[in-house]
Formats: sequence, structure tokens, C-alpha cells
Amino acid sequence: MKIAGSTAFVTGANRGLGRRFAEQLVARGATVYGGVRNVASLDVPGVIPVAIDVTDPASVTAAAERTSGVSLLINNAGSYTGASVSDGSLEDIRLEMETHYFGTLAVSRAFAPQLAGGGTILNVLSVLSWVTYPGYSGYAAAKSAQWSLTNALRLELAAQGTTVAALHVGYLDTDMVAFVDAPKNDPAVVAALSLDALEEGAVEILADEDARQVQANLAGGVARLYTPAG
Repeated sequence: MKIAGSTAFVTGANRGLGRRFAEQLVARGATVYGGVRNVASLDVPGVIPVAIDVTDPASVTAAAERTSGVSLLINNAGSYTGASVSDGSLEDIRLEMETHYFGTLAVSRAFAPQLAGGGTILNVLSVLSWVTYPGYSGYAAAKSAQWSLTNALRLELAAQGTTVAALHVGYLDTDMVAFVDAPKNDPAVVAALSLDALEEGAVEILADEDARQVQANLAGGVARLYTPAG
């Protein structure tokens, strides 16, 4: 796809990776709608704020109705509760699924008519779409479901000429994982390489070495993905 002259809708556009996507899309010549729960929180120059809560179907429908001509949808909105699937709050686990799986599904379906005939969807996934760790299991389960959803949408929306791409990345330097003491990716760098890859027609974008390594280990099964103690 060509970014310049396109019209994009980015969920979670007020901070983190979503904000960097919005900034760079404007810089590359796109018309940009920024989807946020609170429009007052969006202060990216040149971005048109649109109220949306991806966990609220009525809000999603209303957001799609307030836009037109969207040719690039970036499903970036996320949540992280830290809930464990073994003993964490079911409410928190449901929130992860409502945000990452059902939210992505609702937004993609709502915008699909605008994306017909050459549009693109980019779903922001994670290394945790493919592997899980203690402390991240509720989030990882939702991201894994979102990965499966992404693959299904790719197959089913191909008939209308819509490309569906996935971004897999490790830690990003955002407030969501500010508590983690580990090397983190610069969201601006990840946004730039993702947009470059979309323009080249990529449907699977591996943003860092963590993503490349975990993907390579998938073929080895559990023994390659986890240590015996894991």
C-alpha cells in the first residue's frame, strides 16, 4: 500500500506506539483519525480525534460511522492487567480478551466496508502471541487469540481485496511496561519499520530479535519455547 494520500484510523492513538503511528502517518502524508476513549487526551498535531472504546460495540459502530474513506486500520489499542490464568481475576482476564480479541474483531468488522478494494489492516500483536511466561499469561492468551483472529481475517477479507498484516514485537518503551527492567524497543522506530513494511506489502512484521527468535523456535515445539522449569 501507499501511505501518502491514504486515510488511516489508529486505535489507542494518544500514547505509546499508537501515538508514534499517528505522528508518522501524518508526516508521511496520510489523513489520520486517532481513536481514543477520551478525545481530550489526544494532542497529536494533524490528527482528527474520534471517540472509541473498543470494548463497547456501540462505540465502535459510532466511530466507523463518523469516518469515511479509511484505507488503513491499525488495531493498536491494548490493555495489560497482569492477571494469571491459574488464579487471576476472571474480570481482568475477560478485559484482556475483550480488548485484544473481541475489540480487534469488532473494529475490523466495523471498518471492513471502508477497507474493501485495496485497504489494509495492521494488528499490533506481540512476541507473547507465540509464547507465555508467568505474570503475563492472561495477556498472552488474549494475544494468541488475536493472532489466530488476524490469520482468519486475512483469509476471509482477501475476497474483498483487504490485506491483513500482523506486527510482532517484544518489550516497547511505553508506560504499559514501565515496571519491567529489560531492554525495550523505541516505539518510534517500531512504527517506522512497520509502515515501511506495509508499503512493501508485508503481512507479517517481526520488529526485533526477540520476535525473530521466538518465531524460529515455534517449529521445535514446547521443548524449544520453554525451559524444563517453565
